[in-house]
Amino acid sequence: MGKGVLIALVLLWSLGPIYWALNSSLMQPVDLTAVPPHAFPPAPTLKTYSGLLGLQGAADNATGASIWPHFRAATINSLVTAVAGTLGTIVVAALGGYAFARLRFPGRNIVFGLVVATLAVPGYTVIIPLYRLMIKLGLVDTYLGLTLIYMSAFLPLALWLMRSFFLSLPKSLEEAAQIDGASRLYTLFRIVLPLAMPGLIATAIVTFLSVWQQFSVPLVFSPTYATKPLTVMIPELASRHDLNFGLINAAGILAILPPFVVVVFLNRFLVQGLTAGAGK
Repeated sequence: MGKGVLIALVLLWSLGPIYWALNSSLMQPVDLTAVPPHAFPPAPTLKTYSGLLGLQGAADNATGASIWPHFRAATINSLVTAVAGTLGTIVVAALGGYAFARLRFPGRNIVFGLVVATLAVPGYTVIIPLYRLMIKLGLVDTYLGLTLIYMSAFLPLALWLMRSFFLSLPKSLEEAAQIDGASRLYTLFRIVLPLAMPGLIATAIVTFLSVWQQFSVPLVFSPTYATKPLTVMIPELASRHDLNFGLINAAGILAILPPFVVVVFLNRFLVQGLTAGAGK
């Protein structure tokens, strides 16, 4: 009984806000401010979604302009930066994780410890010097600049995960390949990485989700719709003189669809990859 109640409370805490956002996005404007609030839409409508996607008139009551061009640009920006940041992080983490797991060099454990220790450094402490650096390099409001920032932010965790996964793999296959004359790189790309695919996918999922939900970094480094993602664009729908709850919730529901799809279809790789080092 107690276990069931605990599970119910966890589900309510986790899924309750998502349901309420979906519920609000399907309501008529007059129903959004009803007291007491409606647990279900009295008269469900897709007007907010059609307005958001440019299928029906103007959606922004404050400016009278269509939201669709900005929403489309922000969605593309979110996808591009999330995919680029994930791919860049995975490539470096795979090579670096293998080096820390298999290669012997002076200071290996110290260097790895220092890299992982950067996880304890709050991101906002380096925002100002990083911003000045990006200005000098001309990388503010560019995909490359955001990708490099995301890689530097999430690479320590990715290295940690990949190193743990490589350590869980048996050395015998690598040793057999080297005895047969295979080079270190051939062994890595043709033998080790295929075996490490669950770990790579798990690390990619964690990185993708982390990049997708970023707010403070693009808020500072993406001032225009050239690179501004959904996480920054959606709060801007709330203006000083207008607060369209239905529109904001509809945008939020659409914004969670990509990470939802990623987690649902790749969940088994996530669990397998994150628990890989437990049985070593």
